[in-house]
Amino acid sequence: MQPPVAYIERLGPATLPSPMPSREVDPDHPNPFVADTHFIPLQITLDLAAERPGNILFEKAGPREKIYFDPARTAAAIVTCGGLCPGLNNVIRSLVLSLRCHYGVERIYGIRYGYHGLNPANGFPPVELTPEDVSDIHELGGTILGTSRGPEDAEIMVRTLRELGVNLFFPIGGDGTQRGAYRIHEAACALGHPLAVVGVPKTIDNDILYVTRTFGYGTAVNAARQVINIAHTEARAVLNGVGLVKLMGRDSGFIAAGATLASGEVNYCLIPEQPFDLEGERGLLAVLERRLERKRHAVIVVAEGAGQHLIPRDKVETDASGNIRHADIGLFLKDRIAAHFRARGAPVNVRYIDPSYMIRGLPADTEDAILCDGLARNAVHAAMTGRSGLIIGLVHNRMVHVPSHMITGGRKKVSLDGELWKAVLAVTGQPPSWK
Repeated sequence: MQPPVAYIERLGPATLPSPMPSREVDPDHPNPFVADTHFIPLQITLDLAAERPGNILFEKAGPREKIYFDPARTAAAIVTCGGLCPGLNNVIRSLVLSLRCHYGVERIYGIRYGYHGLNPANGFPPVELTPEDVSDIHELGGTILGTSRGPEDAEIMVRTLRELGVNLFFPIGGDGTQRGAYRIHEAACALGHPLAVVGVPKTIDNDILYVTRTFGYGTAVNAARQVINIAHTEARAVLNGVGLVKLMGRDSGFIAAGATLASGEVNYCLIPEQPFDLEGERGLLAVLERRLERKRHAVIVVAEGAGQHLIPRDKVETDASGNIRHADIGLFLKDRIAAHFRARGAPVNVRYIDPSYMIRGLPADTEDAILCDGLARNAVHAAMTGRSGLIIGLVHNRMVHVPSHMITGGRKKVSLDGELWKAVLAVTGQPPSWK
């Protein structure tokens, strides 16, 4: 029985020959095209004893021999939304270079300050982007286009794109951005405007469903590792030193878990997926107390979304993207740890570090730079064939097409039964449960 195929919507049949050279035309610089019959399975480990293969097939990304849009009559637009993330400028640069150099698309617009730039009432007209404009932006952190949170009316945004003559639209952002992108795709279909909407998933937290890794995550883990090592040095230098590091991870603990493994100096890793207690024999405070009696120092890494159930709140607030504003678990733990040991008359020296904004604004490291380039180029390939309502994702080190609606129903989480978390437990030696 064939696994279900993740269907990708198309604006129409692709009938125009691709301007990219084929192997026969240019044997010295071959460009093998990807066939529409090529797919990548979500799961590479299959249980042959199972009655049904619990799997999904994703279209393999890459250049096609036939395209839908005539490059000479086509314009593109690029937008960056949400929080900063290492690699945004890399994606912008590679999109521009691929559009111009691979396909000959001359008009490329940069939309300023996120989706707000697609509403003329906000007063942020687009800028034109050329290869010269983006030649060295990959060396910089942040985004040259600016960013923002919050939605705009999808019909207004489509009308703006239509007035610019844009048929290729590349939103770079997380699940909220891609939800907005899918609404733009639907509005364009309703208005009869041929618009290929192909998203590049951006989340430093690595929490996009069905995607193995998103850009920015590797850079964040590498930077967080260095911060943890500094916290470890500080903790060891004083009596009963506690290095407490708060890392990004609003709903998923991938950065905290990855940095914990990379450092090897973390004693307790706290993530949103695993609730923990402070009080009681198996609570964090008692466990920490016993650790300090033995070793005289400890390092704790906490993801920003962990332990929210412990913090009293009058009301829950949300940001412009609809995300819950979490209370500051780092400062909360710092105060509770200090109060706990003070009540026992025991000295404790808490060294608290929150490097979040220092990490978000970094340029992409080597691994992320390579990933950004691949995501961007394959986004252009997909859009030129008339595919729409999708993102480009990395699955088993292969670029694939993932329908946008599939990733907007939730967030990828660290599995407490998976290899990643089992490795964290092995490296830290922390209790498997805090209850």
